[in-house]
Amino acid sequence: MLIIDTALQKREKENNPVKVALIGAGFMGRGLVNQVENSTPGMRMVAICNRTPANAQRAYREAGVENAAAVETAAELDRVVAAGGYAITSDYRVVCEAAQVDIIVEATGAVEYGAHIVLYAIKQKKHMVLMNAEVDATVGPLLAKKAEEAGIVLTGCDGDQPGVEMNLYRFVKGLGLKPLVCGNIKGLQDAYRNPTTQEGFAKRWGQDPAMVTSFADGTKVSFEQALVANATGMSIHKRGMLGMDHTGHLDELTKVYDVQELERLGGAVDYVVGAKPAPGVFVMATQDDPKQQHYLNYYKLGEGPLYSFYTPYHLCHLEVPTTCARAVLFGDAAIKPLGPPMVDVVATAKIDLKAGQVLDGLGGYHTYGQAERADITAREKLLPMGVAVGCTLIRDIPKDQVLTYEDVILPEGRLIDQLRAEQTAYFGL
Repeated sequence: MLIIDTALQKREKENNPVKVALIGAGFMGRGLVNQVENSTPGMRMVAICNRTPANAQRAYREAGVENAAAVETAAELDRVVAAGGYAITSDYRVVCEAAQVDIIVEATGAVEYGAHIVLYAIKQKKHMVLMNAEVDATVGPLLAKKAEEAGIVLTGCDGDQPGVEMNLYRFVKGLGLKPLVCGNIKGLQDAYRNPTTQEGFAKRWGQDPAMVTSFADGTKVSFEQALVANATGMSIHKRGMLGMDHTGHLDELTKVYDVQELERLGGAVDYVVGAKPAPGVFVMATQDDPKQQHYLNYYKLGEGPLYSFYTPYHLCHLEVPTTCARAVLFGDAAIKPLGPPMVDVVATAKIDLKAGQVLDGLGGYHTYGQAERADITAREKLLPMGVAVGCTLIRDIPKDQVLTYEDVILPEGRLIDQLRAEQTAYFGL
């Protein structure tokens, strides 16, 4: 990874920065603008698209950029950026079409809107970084195939747990070990949290209560680990993953996981609650060579058969510029699906639900997400969390029951449903 700073320094000296556009100027998006403009030589955040332009202005203002120009066409954006300026628009098509944009970061967190953005960017052959795990876990395998056919890089991001896990996975695999667990460390897991219970925490950090709820109720970690499963070919032990409570050090888990079961699964994604060092990620791996086992023991990694590797932090928006540089300068994705989906995220009733209710959004009052094997999701017609929002229930659903397509009426005309059906057909699920 250290070659990236050198490559960016070269672009800085040549006055040829990597030109990034952002779609979605929320909490993480604003942090990214500041990071690119003030801490990343060789890169510029040349444009921001947000449906509320005032939020785009705020993001630039907080990063010390004044007088960003409002534009309505790609040609206008190109003129502004070529003159050294910054552009704001409310139309995602403008940044996708602009020649002066090298790569787009999608940070809306919205599934339907995000699907439209990604599909249009692919059609325009524009590299894209997804800070949107929700759309990626819902239709990412299909979008990855479309991006590959278009000759562009579509990638998840460094900094968020899936990207950090994938970097660690590649590192461990490069050492000659066989990764069997990719894990996420959580401080809290309570499926029944809602925007009311999380309001205080959200206000403290200036975040959206629904987004914070999705962290607490397990939805977000389910999306994140589905991405890792889809990128590595791993599976899960059971619906919802193991999700063990463990207040000790991660290294102790090498004696907890069943290696034979992990081998049978082809590896598994998981999370633990309360483990140290938090809030990082981990990989558990085996090494069959007795000579290498001897060296690993000498290097204080223990006697095996599982060896523990971890990154004790994930720095979200601080690392996303690295993803942009990897994609533009080296054609490398931080994390992307290998092929068919391995793990989905299915909608589960958070409370007793009644016929006629319209399901609210991710991190809401009605549902939480659980990781489930993609083949089971398809066979049992389980309702993906990414398509649940806006669906109307046609029957009562008790608390903690997983919803199915037969339980709901889908909103009409949604792109996400079309892509989901196309993905199912494409991979023969």
